Amino acid sequence: MKFQPSDPIRIPPGFWASLRQLGIAAHDVARKAGQPLTIITEPAVTTAQYFALWQAYSDLIGDTAKGIIGLAAGFETAKYPPTVLATYHARDYRDALKRMVRYKQLCPPENLRIIEEGENCTIELEWQYTEQPGPPMLIGVTLAYLLELGRRGTGQLLTARFVEFSHAMGDVQVLEAYFGCPIRIGAPCNRLTLHRSDLDRPFVSYNEELLEILTPALDQTLNEQQRKRSTTGRVKWIMKRSLSGGRPDMQAVAKELGMSDRTLQRRLTEENTTFKQLLAQTRHEQAREYLADPSLEIKEVAFMIGFEDQNSFYRAFRLWEGDTPSNWRSEHLHT
Repeated sequence: MKFQPSDPIRIPPGFWASLRQLGIAAHDVARKAGQPLTIITEPAVTTAQYFALWQAYSDLIGDTAKGIIGLAAGFETAKYPPTVLATYHARDYRDALKRMVRYKQLCPPENLRIIEEGENCTIELEWQYTEQPGPPMLIGVTLAYLLELGRRGTGQLLTARFVEFSHAMGDVQVLEAYFGCPIRIGAPCNRLTLHRSDLDRPFVSYNEELLEILTPALDQTLNEQQRKRSTTGRVKWIMKRSLSGGRPDMQAVAKELGMSDRTLQRRLTEENTTFKQLLAQTRHEQAREYLADPSLEIKEVAFMIGFEDQNSFYRAFRLWEGDTPSNWRSEHLHT
């Protein structure tokens, strides 16, 4: 479970299998989404591709409510990825939800926030690293699965207190029958409110031995990802990919991250850096890496890190290392 510090999203194998059970072929979803058929076997996709696949499924199924229930209720437990297995085999519903909130960070772009207050437990859906809201189908399935998790884990037909969606979700009566509660459309956010007392219900699927294996591995992966997924790390990763095409600008990087220039600037400020500083750091790091390869000429290195001419690269490198690229290379290749 390795992740790049940008926005690749893994699609569980069970996603395509569940679509087949609903009578929808994977290649039809790919074509409807305007994606190559190879996306069906891709290990990861971008946020834009991921959203396009969910929208295509919604278009093909016809009614959002029907699609939500069909996928949430029909997803086979045996197809759960490790992040979900760790919730299904939790001690009780509360433990499962807390694990879901924690490990959902490993599965962008959705993010979950849980609040216990009075008789209610509210779970709000937010988005990781993008300001673009996801398709209604994805939102609905995410919230439906949180209730489905409780039902499967406890072995009881639990109901919600109420559910709120910001956009139209198809046949509301169908959703109300599934969730067992009123559905509000046009709400300011997407959230599921449960009976807090249900959180104490034990899971019949509790598996302590399996959790002892899964939890340390997932926690380690999450810690590694969080270090990589700082805005700083993601910006530098994007810069490294695009340096050879010229000097990357903030607008282009912000667009790839799915946020505005202002939001990117604010997040970098919160991490005590600037776009200009990161560009210099990225060029410096890449220059050292490329100069360590004797097969690359110095003028090639200059071009590969976005300098239009060799003299500009020489001046920048002197500021970074206090030496010329050729002297630095000679010294480090012989050490």
